[in-house]
Amino acid sequence: MHLKRRIKTFAITAILTMTAATASAQDLLARQAPIDRKMKAVDTLALRNLIEKEQVGSPSAQLYKEWSNKYAHRATELPDSFLINLRDFCMPTTSKVITSNFGRRWGRMHKGIDVKVYIGDTIRAAFSGKVRIVKYEARGYGNYVVIRHYNGLETIYGHMSKHLVEENQVVKAGEPIGLGGNTGRSTGSHLHFETRLCGVALNPALMFDFRNQDVTGDTYMFHKDSYESESVLANKARGKDAGDMAQADDSDSSSKARKASSSNSGDVRYHKVKRGETLSSIAKKRGTTVDKLCKLNHITKRMRIRPGQILRYS
Repeated sequence: MHLKRRIKTFAITAILTMTAATASAQDLLARQAPIDRKMKAVDTLALRNLIEKEQVGSPSAQLYKEWSNKYAHRATELPDSFLINLRDFCMPTTSKVITSNFGRRWGRMHKGIDVKVYIGDTIRAAFSGKVRIVKYEARGYGNYVVIRHYNGLETIYGHMSKHLVEENQVVKAGEPIGLGGNTGRSTGSHLHFETRLCGVALNPALMFDFRNQDVTGDTYMFHKDSYESESVLANKARGKDAGDMAQADDSDSSSKARKASSSNSGDVRYHKVKRGETLSSIAKKRGTTVDKLCKLNHITKRMRIRPGQILRYS
Protein backbone atom coordinates (compact mmCIF):
# COMPACT_ATOMS: atom_id res chain seq x y z
CA MET A 1 0.00 0.00 0.00
CA HIS A 2 2.79 2.40 0.96
CA LEU A 3 4.64 1.38 -2.21
CA LYS A 4 1.68 2.26 -4.41
CA ARG A 5 1.42 5.68 -2.74
CA ARG A 6 5.11 6.35 -3.28
CA ILE A 7 4.91 5.40 -6.97
CA LYS A 8 1.86 7.60 -7.44
CA THR A 9 3.55 10.53 -5.67
CA PHE A 10 6.73 10.14 -7.79
CA ALA A 11 4.70 10.04 -11.02
CA ILE A 12 2.75 13.19 -10.14
CA THR A 13 5.96 15.00 -9.14
CA ALA A 14 7.65 14.05 -12.43
CA ILE A 15 4.65 15.22 -14.48
CA LEU A 16 4.54 18.55 -12.63
CA THR A 17 8.31 19.00 -13.08
CA MET A 18 8.14 18.35 -16.82
CA THR A 19 5.18 20.70 -17.18
CA ALA A 20 7.02 23.45 -15.30
CA ALA A 21 10.19 22.96 -17.40
CA THR A 22 8.19 23.13 -20.63
CA ALA A 23 6.45 26.28 -19.51
CA SER A 24 9.77 27.81 -18.42
CA ALA A 25 11.38 26.96 -21.76
CA GLN A 26 8.46 28.48 -23.62
CA ASP A 27 8.76 31.63 -21.49
CA LEU A 28 12.50 31.78 -22.26
CA LEU A 29 11.89 31.43 -25.99
CA ALA A 30 9.19 34.07 -25.83
CA ARG A 31 11.57 36.46 -24.08
CA GLN A 32 14.43 35.62 -26.46
CA ALA A 33 12.46 36.27 -29.68
CA PRO A 34 12.41 40.10 -29.41
CA ILE A 35 16.14 40.05 -28.56
CA ASP A 36 16.89 37.98 -31.66
CA ARG A 37 14.91 40.43 -33.79
CA LYS A 38 16.82 43.36 -32.28
CA MET A 39 20.18 41.67 -32.83
CA LYS A 40 19.27 40.92 -36.44
CA ALA A 41 18.36 44.57 -36.93
CA VAL A 42 21.64 45.66 -35.32
CA ASP A 43 23.66 43.27 -37.51
CA THR A 44 21.92 44.56 -40.64
CA LEU A 45 22.55 48.18 -39.63
CA ALA A 46 26.20 47.46 -38.82
CA LEU A 47 26.66 45.75 -42.18
CA ARG A 48 25.03 48.66 -43.97
CA ASN A 49 27.27 51.16 -42.14
CA LEU A 50 30.33 49.07 -43.00
CA ILE A 51 29.41 49.01 -46.69
CA GLU A 52 28.79 52.78 -46.68
CA LYS A 53 32.17 53.40 -45.02
CA GLU A 54 33.93 51.21 -47.60
CA GLN A 55 32.23 53.09 -50.43
CA VAL A 56 33.23 56.45 -48.94
CA GLY A 57 36.79 55.24 -48.36
CA SER A 58 37.06 53.72 -51.82
CA PRO A 59 35.35 55.86 -54.47
CA SER A 60 36.92 53.65 -57.13
CA ALA A 61 34.26 51.06 -56.26
CA GLN A 62 31.63 53.52 -57.49
CA LEU A 63 33.50 54.37 -60.72
CA TYR A 64 34.63 50.99 -62.04
CA LYS A 65 32.33 48.07 -62.73
CA GLU A 66 35.04 45.53 -63.50
CA TRP A 67 38.53 44.45 -62.58
CA SER A 68 40.69 43.23 -65.46
CA ASN A 69 44.35 42.32 -65.87
CA LYS A 70 44.10 42.38 -69.68
CA TYR A 71 44.15 46.04 -70.72
CA ALA A 72 46.08 49.12 -69.58
CA HIS A 73 43.08 51.44 -69.82
CA ARG A 74 39.58 51.51 -71.26
CA ALA A 75 37.61 54.74 -71.35
CA THR A 76 34.18 54.66 -69.72
CA GLU A 77 31.69 57.41 -69.01
CA LEU A 78 33.15 60.23 -66.93
CA PRO A 79 31.15 61.74 -64.08
CA ASP A 80 30.21 65.41 -64.55
CA SER A 81 32.26 66.16 -61.44
CA PHE A 82 34.28 64.11 -59.01
CA LEU A 83 36.31 65.01 -55.92
CA ILE A 84 39.72 63.31 -55.92
CA ASN A 85 41.43 62.95 -52.55
CA LEU A 86 45.15 63.77 -52.85
CA ARG A 87 46.09 63.22 -49.22
CA ASP A 88 48.54 60.48 -48.21
CA PHE A 89 50.37 60.78 -51.53
CA CYS A 90 53.96 60.03 -52.43
CA MET A 91 55.84 61.44 -55.41
CA PRO A 92 56.63 58.54 -57.78
CA THR A 93 60.18 59.85 -58.19
CA THR A 94 62.38 62.43 -56.49
CA SER A 95 63.27 63.91 -59.89
CA LYS A 96 62.04 67.46 -60.43
CA VAL A 97 62.73 67.64 -64.16
CA ILE A 98 59.80 67.39 -66.59
CA THR A 99 61.09 66.60 -70.09
CA SER A 100 57.72 66.45 -71.84
CA ASN A 101 54.32 67.82 -70.87
CA PHE A 102 50.86 66.35 -71.19
CA GLY A 103 49.21 67.37 -74.48
CA ARG A 104 49.69 67.28 -78.23
CA ARG A 105 53.21 66.33 -79.27
CA TRP A 106 54.63 65.33 -82.66
CA GLY A 107 51.15 65.20 -84.18
CA ARG A 108 49.62 63.00 -81.48
CA MET A 109 48.40 63.24 -77.90
CA HIS A 110 50.95 62.62 -75.19
CA LYS A 111 48.70 61.38 -72.40
CA GLY A 112 51.10 61.67 -69.51
CA ILE A 113 54.14 63.50 -68.20
CA ASP A 114 57.73 62.43 -68.86
CA VAL A 115 60.01 62.83 -65.85
CA LYS A 116 63.78 62.53 -66.14
CA VAL A 117 65.06 59.50 -64.23
CA TYR A 118 68.11 57.29 -64.64
CA ILE A 119 68.13 53.55 -65.17
CA GLY A 120 67.79 51.90 -61.77
CA ASP A 121 66.16 54.85 -59.99
CA THR A 122 63.39 53.77 -57.59
CA ILE A 123 59.83 54.36 -58.80
CA ARG A 124 57.15 54.42 -56.10
CA ALA A 125 53.36 54.13 -55.91
CA ALA A 126 51.76 57.58 -55.84
CA PHE A 127 48.85 56.47 -53.65
CA SER A 128 47.75 53.31 -51.88
CA GLY A 129 45.79 50.87 -54.00
CA LYS A 130 45.87 47.57 -55.86
CA VAL A 131 48.11 46.63 -58.80
CA ARG A 132 45.94 45.85 -61.83
CA ILE A 133 48.52 45.44 -64.61
CA VAL A 134 52.16 44.34 -64.71
CA LYS A 135 53.25 43.87 -68.32
CA TYR A 136 55.75 44.59 -71.08
CA GLU A 137 54.76 46.42 -74.27
CA ALA A 138 57.53 46.59 -76.86
CA ARG A 139 56.02 49.38 -79.00
CA GLY A 140 54.57 51.40 -76.18
CA TYR A 141 54.98 51.55 -72.43
CA GLY A 142 57.82 49.01 -72.25
CA ASN A 143 57.82 47.57 -68.73
CA TYR A 144 54.83 49.21 -67.08
CA VAL A 145 52.56 49.01 -64.04
CA VAL A 146 48.95 50.15 -63.60
CA ILE A 147 47.58 50.76 -60.10
CA ARG A 148 43.96 51.42 -59.20
CA HIS A 149 43.76 53.67 -56.15
CA TYR A 150 41.10 54.06 -53.50
CA ASN A 151 40.64 57.74 -54.42
CA GLY A 152 39.29 56.80 -57.87
CA LEU A 153 42.43 57.41 -59.90
CA GLU A 154 44.47 54.90 -61.83
CA THR A 155 48.17 55.66 -62.34
CA ILE A 156 50.44 54.23 -65.04
CA TYR A 157 54.24 54.01 -64.77
CA GLY A 158 55.97 53.32 -68.09
CA HIS A 159 59.42 52.53 -69.61
CA MET A 160 60.77 50.99 -66.41
CA SER A 161 63.74 48.63 -66.47
CA LYS A 162 62.25 46.25 -63.93
CA HIS A 163 58.96 45.43 -62.18
CA LEU A 164 58.97 45.09 -58.38
CA VAL A 165 55.30 44.17 -57.88
CA GLU A 166 52.80 41.59 -59.12
CA GLU A 167 49.25 41.84 -60.43
CA ASN A 168 46.52 41.95 -57.75
CA GLN A 169 49.09 42.99 -55.12
CA VAL A 170 47.95 45.60 -52.60
CA VAL A 171 50.48 48.43 -52.26
CA LYS A 172 50.83 51.44 -50.01
CA ALA A 173 51.71 54.96 -51.08
CA GLY A 174 55.49 55.22 -51.40
CA GLU A 175 56.08 51.50 -51.83
CA PRO A 176 58.66 50.69 -54.58
CA ILE A 177 56.92 49.28 -57.66
CA GLY A 178 59.73 49.37 -60.24
CA LEU A 179 63.04 50.80 -61.41
CA GLY A 180 63.62 53.62 -63.87
CA GLY A 181 64.51 52.58 -67.39
CA ASN A 182 64.39 53.07 -71.14
CA THR A 183 62.20 50.18 -72.34
CA GLY A 184 59.51 50.20 -75.01
CA ARG A 185 58.98 53.23 -77.23
CA SER A 186 61.51 55.47 -75.54
CA THR A 187 64.47 57.54 -76.71
CA GLY A 188 66.11 57.98 -73.33
CA SER A 189 65.74 56.88 -69.73
CA HIS A 190 62.68 58.51 -68.16
CA LEU A 191 59.44 57.76 -66.34
CA HIS A 192 56.24 58.11 -68.33
CA PHE A 193 53.60 58.87 -65.68
CA GLU A 194 49.86 58.95 -66.35
CA THR A 195 46.84 59.71 -64.17
CA ARG A 196 43.50 58.41 -65.43
CA LEU A 197 39.92 58.68 -64.25
CA CYS A 198 37.50 56.09 -65.67
CA GLY A 199 40.19 55.26 -68.21
CA VAL A 200 40.40 58.86 -69.47
CA ALA A 201 43.82 60.52 -69.24
CA LEU A 202 44.00 63.61 -67.02
CA ASN A 203 46.97 65.94 -66.93
CA PRO A 204 49.12 64.93 -63.91
CA ALA A 205 50.09 68.60 -63.57
CA LEU A 206 46.53 69.26 -62.36
CA MET A 207 47.35 67.26 -59.24
CA PHE A 208 51.15 66.89 -59.02
CA ASP A 209 53.83 69.56 -58.75
CA PHE A 210 57.05 67.69 -59.53
CA ARG A 211 59.18 70.80 -59.31
CA ASN A 212 58.17 71.30 -55.66
CA GLN A 213 57.72 67.57 -54.96
CA ASP A 214 54.18 68.09 -53.75
CA VAL A 215 50.54 67.86 -54.74
CA THR A 216 48.56 70.92 -55.79
CA GLY A 217 46.20 70.63 -52.83
CA ASP A 218 44.49 68.22 -50.44
CA THR A 219 41.89 67.49 -53.11
CA TYR A 220 41.25 68.14 -56.78
CA MET A 221 37.70 68.68 -58.03
CA PHE A 222 37.38 67.28 -61.53
CA HIS A 223 34.84 69.01 -63.79
CA LYS A 224 34.20 67.40 -67.16
CA ASP A 225 33.39 70.70 -68.85
CA SER A 226 36.48 72.60 -67.70
CA TYR A 227 39.37 70.18 -67.12
CA GLU A 228 40.84 70.71 -70.62
CA SER A 229 41.26 74.45 -70.10
CA GLU A 230 42.55 73.79 -66.58
CA SER A 231 45.11 71.40 -68.09
CA VAL A 232 46.55 74.15 -70.28
CA LEU A 233 46.92 76.43 -67.28
CA ALA A 234 48.50 73.64 -65.25
CA ASN A 235 51.16 73.11 -67.94
CA LYS A 236 52.03 76.80 -67.81
CA ALA A 237 52.23 76.78 -64.02
CA ARG A 238 53.98 73.45 -63.49
CA GLY A 239 55.32 72.36 -66.89
CA LYS A 240 58.87 71.66 -67.93
CA ASP A 241 61.46 74.43 -67.65
CA ALA A 242 64.87 73.18 -68.78
CA GLY A 243 63.15 70.94 -71.32
CA ASP A 244 61.45 73.96 -72.87
CA MET A 245 64.83 75.63 -73.20
CA ALA A 246 66.22 72.63 -75.06
CA GLN A 247 63.43 72.88 -77.63
CA ALA A 248 63.53 76.65 -77.97
CA ASP A 249 65.29 78.52 -80.72
CA ASP A 250 69.01 77.76 -80.56
CA SER A 251 70.28 81.05 -81.95
CA ASP A 252 73.75 82.16 -80.85
CA SER A 253 72.41 84.88 -78.62
CA SER A 254 69.92 82.65 -76.79
CA SER A 255 72.53 79.88 -76.51
CA LYS A 256 75.03 82.25 -74.93
CA ALA A 257 72.38 83.56 -72.55
CA ARG A 258 71.54 80.04 -71.43
CA LYS A 259 75.22 79.20 -70.94
CA ALA A 260 75.72 82.30 -68.83
CA SER A 261 72.60 81.57 -66.82
CA SER A 262 73.67 77.99 -66.28
CA SER A 263 77.17 78.87 -65.13
CA ASN A 264 75.99 81.67 -62.85
CA SER A 265 73.02 79.99 -61.22
CA GLY A 266 74.39 76.48 -60.83
CA ASP A 267 70.99 75.05 -61.87
CA VAL A 268 70.71 71.57 -63.34
CA ARG A 269 70.30 71.87 -67.14
CA TYR A 270 69.32 69.35 -69.79
CA HIS A 271 69.71 69.10 -73.54
CA LYS A 272 67.37 67.22 -75.88
CA VAL A 273 69.39 65.52 -78.61
CA LYS A 274 68.52 66.48 -82.18
CA ARG A 275 69.14 64.49 -85.33
CA GLY A 276 72.79 64.60 -86.41
CA GLU A 277 74.14 65.83 -83.07
CA THR A 278 77.10 64.19 -81.33
CA LEU A 279 78.56 64.44 -77.87
CA SER A 280 81.21 66.78 -79.22
CA SER A 281 78.73 69.13 -80.91
CA ILE A 282 76.52 69.17 -77.83
CA ALA A 283 79.48 69.88 -75.54
CA LYS A 284 80.53 72.76 -77.79
CA LYS A 285 77.00 74.18 -77.96
CA ARG A 286 76.49 73.96 -74.20
CA GLY A 287 79.93 75.25 -73.24
CA THR A 288 81.08 72.07 -71.54
CA THR A 289 83.24 69.02 -72.31
CA VAL A 290 82.53 65.50 -73.54
CA ASP A 291 84.06 64.10 -70.36
CA LYS A 292 81.68 66.12 -68.23
CA LEU A 293 78.68 65.03 -70.33
CA CYS A 294 79.69 61.40 -69.90
CA LYS A 295 80.17 61.79 -66.16
CA LEU A 296 76.85 63.58 -65.59
CA ASN A 297 74.89 61.05 -67.65
CA HIS A 298 76.75 57.88 -66.63
CA ILE A 299 77.65 57.05 -70.22
CA THR A 300 80.84 56.41 -72.21
CA LYS A 301 82.28 58.33 -75.15
CA ARG A 302 81.56 55.40 -77.45
CA MET A 303 77.90 55.16 -76.49
CA ARG A 304 75.53 56.07 -79.30
CA ILE A 305 73.09 58.89 -78.58
CA ARG A 306 69.67 59.06 -80.23
CA PRO A 307 67.40 61.93 -81.31
CA GLY A 308 65.06 62.82 -78.48
CA GLN A 309 67.41 61.55 -75.79
CA ILE A 310 67.74 63.83 -72.76
CA LEU A 311 71.27 64.63 -71.57
CA ARG A 312 72.25 66.59 -68.52
CA TYR A 313 75.00 69.14 -69.26
CA SER A 314 75.31 71.06 -65.97
